[in-house]
Amino acid sequence: MTEEQGRLDRGDGVALAFRRVPGRGPGVVFLGGFNSDMTGGKAAALAAHCAARGRAFLRFDYSGHGESGGRFVDGTIGGWTAEAAHVLVALTAGPQILIGSSMGGWIALLLAQRLPVRLAGLIGIAAAPDFVTRIEAALTPEARAALATQGVWLRPSAYGDPYPIARALLEDGRRHLLLGGPIGIAAPVRLLHGQRDPDVPWQLSLEVAAKLAGEDVAVTLVKDGDHRLSRPQDLALLCRTLDALLGEDGG
Repeated sequence: MTEEQGRLDRGDGVALAFRRVPGRGPGVVFLGGFNSDMTGGKAAALAAHCAARGRAFLRFDYSGHGESGGRFVDGTIGGWTAEAAHVLVALTAGPQILIGSSMGGWIALLLAQRLPVRLAGLIGIAAAPDFVTRIEAALTPEARAALATQGVWLRPSAYGDPYPIARALLEDGRRHLLLGGPIGIAAPVRLLHGQRDPDVPWQLSLEVAAKLAGEDVAVTLVKDGDHRLSRPQDLALLCRTLDALLGEDGG
Protein backbone atom coordinates (compact mmCIF):
# COMPACT_ATOMS: atom_id res chain seq x y z
CA MET A 1 0.00 0.00 0.00
CA THR A 2 1.10 3.56 -0.67
CA GLU A 3 2.30 5.56 2.30
CA GLU A 4 0.59 8.93 2.68
CA GLN A 5 2.69 11.92 3.71
CA GLY A 6 1.26 14.96 5.41
CA ARG A 7 1.52 17.61 8.09
CA LEU A 8 -0.71 18.11 11.10
CA ASP A 9 -0.98 21.42 12.93
CA ARG A 10 -0.07 20.98 16.57
CA GLY A 11 -2.70 23.55 17.43
CA ASP A 12 -0.44 26.60 17.59
CA GLY A 13 0.83 26.81 14.02
CA VAL A 14 3.68 24.31 14.44
CA ALA A 15 3.31 21.55 11.84
CA LEU A 16 4.07 17.93 12.72
CA ALA A 17 5.16 15.84 9.73
CA PHE A 18 3.78 12.31 9.46
CA ARG A 19 3.64 9.30 7.16
CA ARG A 20 0.71 6.92 7.28
CA VAL A 21 -0.09 3.54 5.77
CA PRO A 22 -3.85 2.81 5.58
CA GLY A 23 -5.01 -0.60 6.67
CA ARG A 24 -6.84 -2.69 9.23
CA GLY A 25 -6.54 -2.44 12.98
CA PRO A 26 -5.19 -2.65 15.49
CA GLY A 27 -2.93 -0.06 13.94
CA VAL A 28 0.74 0.47 14.77
CA VAL A 29 2.23 3.80 15.85
CA PHE A 30 6.01 4.31 15.96
CA LEU A 31 7.48 6.76 18.48
CA GLY A 32 11.07 7.70 17.71
CA GLY A 33 13.96 8.51 19.97
CA PHE A 34 15.59 11.70 21.23
CA ASN A 35 17.11 13.66 18.34
CA SER A 36 15.99 10.95 15.89
CA ASP A 37 13.39 11.07 13.11
CA MET A 38 10.80 8.96 11.33
CA THR A 39 13.08 7.99 8.42
CA GLY A 40 15.27 5.68 10.51
CA GLY A 41 15.71 1.99 9.86
CA LYS A 42 13.24 0.70 12.46
CA ALA A 43 10.43 3.01 11.35
CA ALA A 44 11.02 2.24 7.68
CA ALA A 45 11.13 -1.52 8.31
CA LEU A 46 7.90 -1.38 10.29
CA ALA A 47 6.20 0.69 7.58
CA ALA A 48 7.10 -1.88 4.93
CA HIS A 49 6.15 -4.78 7.19
CA CYS A 50 2.73 -3.35 8.01
CA ALA A 51 2.06 -2.30 4.41
CA ALA A 52 2.79 -5.82 3.20
CA ARG A 53 0.23 -7.19 5.67
CA GLY A 54 -2.46 -4.57 5.10
CA ARG A 55 -2.10 -3.20 8.62
CA ALA A 56 -2.43 0.49 9.45
CA PHE A 57 0.85 2.17 10.42
CA LEU A 58 1.74 5.70 11.47
CA ARG A 59 5.09 7.38 12.05
CA PHE A 60 5.75 11.06 12.72
CA ASP A 61 8.37 13.56 13.82
CA TYR A 62 8.11 15.39 17.13
CA SER A 63 8.54 19.16 16.95
CA GLY A 64 12.18 20.08 16.42
CA HIS A 65 12.85 16.69 14.83
CA GLY A 66 13.14 15.65 11.20
CA GLU A 67 10.59 17.32 8.92
CA SER A 68 8.45 18.88 11.67
CA GLY A 69 8.43 22.54 12.62
CA GLY A 70 9.63 24.01 15.88
CA ARG A 71 13.04 24.06 17.55
CA PHE A 72 14.61 20.99 19.10
CA VAL A 73 15.93 23.00 22.05
CA ASP A 74 12.36 24.02 22.96
CA GLY A 75 11.11 20.44 23.24
CA THR A 76 10.25 18.67 26.48
CA ILE A 77 9.02 15.20 27.44
CA GLY A 78 5.62 16.60 28.38
CA GLY A 79 5.38 18.59 25.17
CA TRP A 80 6.41 15.71 22.92
CA THR A 81 4.00 13.37 24.73
CA ALA A 82 1.19 15.87 24.14
CA GLU A 83 2.13 15.94 20.45
CA ALA A 84 2.06 12.14 20.31
CA ALA A 85 -1.41 12.13 21.88
CA HIS A 86 -2.59 14.77 19.39
CA VAL A 87 -1.27 12.77 16.44
CA LEU A 88 -2.72 9.49 17.71
CA VAL A 89 -6.19 10.95 18.26
CA ALA A 90 -6.25 12.88 14.99
CA LEU A 91 -4.72 10.32 12.63
CA THR A 92 -5.67 6.87 13.97
CA ALA A 93 -8.86 5.03 14.86
CA GLY A 94 -9.37 2.37 17.50
CA PRO A 95 -6.77 0.58 19.62
CA GLN A 96 -3.13 0.86 18.58
CA ILE A 97 0.13 -0.97 19.18
CA LEU A 98 2.61 1.66 20.37
CA ILE A 99 6.24 0.98 19.48
CA GLY A 100 8.68 3.30 21.22
CA SER A 101 12.42 3.47 20.69
CA SER A 102 14.63 4.86 23.48
CA MET A 103 12.96 8.15 24.51
CA GLY A 104 10.01 7.00 22.44
CA GLY A 105 9.65 4.13 24.89
CA TRP A 106 9.21 6.64 27.73
CA ILE A 107 6.68 8.59 25.68
CA ALA A 108 4.85 5.37 24.75
CA LEU A 109 4.52 4.46 28.44
CA LEU A 110 3.20 7.93 29.28
CA LEU A 111 0.83 7.87 26.32
CA ALA A 112 -0.45 4.42 27.23
CA GLN A 113 -1.47 5.71 30.67
CA ARG A 114 -3.00 8.87 29.22
CA LEU A 115 -5.12 7.07 26.60
CA PRO A 116 -5.63 3.50 27.88
CA VAL A 117 -8.72 2.85 25.72
CA ARG A 118 -6.57 3.41 22.62
CA LEU A 119 -3.90 0.92 23.69
CA ALA A 120 -3.83 -2.60 22.21
CA GLY A 121 -0.24 -3.28 23.27
CA LEU A 122 3.21 -1.75 23.59
CA ILE A 123 6.70 -2.63 22.39
CA GLY A 124 9.73 -0.87 23.83
CA ILE A 125 13.09 -0.89 22.04
CA ALA A 126 15.78 0.09 24.55
CA ALA A 127 13.00 2.00 26.31
CA ALA A 128 14.45 4.89 28.30
CA PRO A 129 11.95 6.19 30.86
CA ASP A 130 13.30 8.79 33.26
CA PHE A 131 16.48 9.27 31.18
CA VAL A 132 16.75 12.90 32.32
CA THR A 133 17.73 11.67 35.79
CA ARG A 134 20.65 9.73 34.30
CA ILE A 135 21.73 12.77 32.29
CA GLU A 136 21.63 14.97 35.39
CA ALA A 137 23.57 12.46 37.48
CA ALA A 138 26.39 12.43 34.92
CA LEU A 139 26.66 16.20 34.40
CA THR A 140 30.16 17.63 34.72
CA PRO A 141 30.72 20.90 36.61
CA GLU A 142 31.18 22.61 33.24
CA ALA A 143 27.85 21.24 31.98
CA ARG A 144 26.06 22.32 35.15
CA ALA A 145 27.53 25.80 34.79
CA ALA A 146 26.37 26.04 31.17
CA LEU A 147 22.84 24.99 32.15
CA ALA A 148 22.77 27.46 35.03
CA THR A 149 24.04 30.45 33.06
CA GLN A 150 22.86 29.79 29.50
CA GLY A 151 19.96 27.37 30.03
CA VAL A 152 21.46 24.89 27.60
CA TRP A 153 24.43 22.53 27.32
CA LEU A 154 25.81 20.98 24.15
CA ARG A 155 26.11 17.26 24.85
CA PRO A 156 28.60 15.25 22.78
CA SER A 157 27.04 12.42 20.78
CA ALA A 158 28.42 9.14 19.45
CA TYR A 159 25.94 9.41 16.59
CA GLY A 160 26.84 12.81 15.13
CA ASP A 161 27.23 16.45 16.12
CA PRO A 162 26.71 17.55 19.73
CA TYR A 163 23.09 18.37 20.52
CA PRO A 164 21.55 20.76 23.03
CA ILE A 165 20.28 19.65 26.41
CA ALA A 166 18.06 22.41 27.77
CA ARG A 167 17.42 23.13 31.43
CA ALA A 168 13.69 23.11 30.59
CA LEU A 169 13.97 19.53 29.26
CA LEU A 170 15.48 18.33 32.54
CA GLU A 171 13.06 20.25 34.74
CA ASP A 172 10.01 19.11 32.76
CA GLY A 173 11.29 15.54 32.63
CA ARG A 174 11.26 15.33 36.42
CA ARG A 175 7.48 15.88 36.29
CA HIS A 176 7.01 12.77 34.17
CA LEU A 177 9.13 10.19 36.00
CA LEU A 178 7.74 6.65 36.02
CA LEU A 179 10.17 4.46 37.93
CA GLY A 180 9.31 5.65 41.42
CA GLY A 181 6.28 3.37 41.68
CA PRO A 182 3.97 1.04 39.75
CA ILE A 183 3.35 1.77 36.07
CA GLY A 184 -0.38 1.50 35.52
CA ILE A 185 -0.51 -0.31 32.19
CA ALA A 186 -2.46 -3.56 31.93
CA ALA A 187 -2.15 -4.16 28.17
CA PRO A 188 0.44 -6.60 26.77
CA VAL A 189 3.99 -5.20 26.75
CA ARG A 190 7.13 -6.51 25.04
CA LEU A 191 10.53 -5.00 25.79
CA LEU A 192 13.56 -5.52 23.54
CA HIS A 193 17.03 -4.46 24.69
CA GLY A 194 20.60 -4.98 23.52
CA GLN A 195 23.05 -6.01 26.21
CA ARG A 196 25.81 -3.98 24.55
CA ASP A 197 23.76 -0.80 24.73
CA PRO A 198 26.17 1.99 25.77
CA ASP A 199 23.39 4.54 26.31
CA VAL A 200 20.56 2.85 28.22
CA PRO A 201 21.42 -0.03 30.57
CA TRP A 202 19.61 -3.23 29.62
CA GLN A 203 18.71 -3.78 33.27
CA LEU A 204 16.30 -0.86 32.91
CA SER A 205 13.97 -3.01 30.80
CA LEU A 206 13.83 -5.55 33.62
CA GLU A 207 12.99 -2.76 36.05
CA VAL A 208 10.22 -1.48 33.80
CA ALA A 209 8.82 -4.99 33.42
CA ALA A 210 8.74 -5.45 37.19
CA LYS A 211 6.85 -2.18 37.70
CA LEU A 212 4.19 -2.71 35.02
CA ALA A 213 0.75 -3.47 36.44
CA GLY A 214 -0.13 -6.08 33.83
CA GLU A 215 1.00 -9.71 33.82
CA ASP A 216 1.38 -10.11 30.03
CA VAL A 217 4.91 -8.70 29.94
CA ALA A 218 8.01 -10.20 28.34
CA VAL A 219 11.60 -8.97 28.01
CA THR A 220 13.89 -10.08 25.18
CA LEU A 221 17.61 -9.41 25.61
CA VAL A 222 19.89 -9.40 22.58
CA LYS A 223 23.33 -10.31 23.87
CA ASP A 224 25.30 -8.64 21.06
CA GLY A 225 22.75 -5.89 20.43
CA ASP A 226 23.58 -2.18 20.64
CA HIS A 227 21.31 0.74 21.51
CA ARG A 228 19.70 1.16 18.12
CA LEU A 229 18.88 -2.49 17.41
CA SER A 230 18.73 -1.67 13.70
CA ARG A 231 20.72 -4.54 12.18
CA PRO A 232 18.79 -6.87 9.83
CA GLN A 233 18.48 -9.51 12.54
CA ASP A 234 17.26 -6.90 15.03
CA LEU A 235 14.62 -5.61 12.61
CA ALA A 236 13.51 -9.19 11.97
CA LEU A 237 13.16 -9.70 15.74
CA LEU A 238 11.11 -6.51 16.02
CA CYS A 239 8.74 -7.58 13.24
CA ARG A 240 8.37 -11.07 14.74
CA THR A 241 7.62 -9.53 18.11
CA LEU A 242 4.93 -7.35 16.56
CA ASP A 243 3.39 -10.27 14.67
CA ALA A 244 3.29 -12.39 17.82
CA LEU A 245 1.69 -9.58 19.79
CA LEU A 246 -0.99 -9.38 17.09
CA GLY A 247 -1.44 -13.13 17.01
CA GLU A 248 -0.10 -13.36 13.46
CA ASP A 249 2.98 -15.45 14.13
CA GLY A 250 1.36 -18.69 13.08
CA GLY A 251 1.75 -20.13 16.56
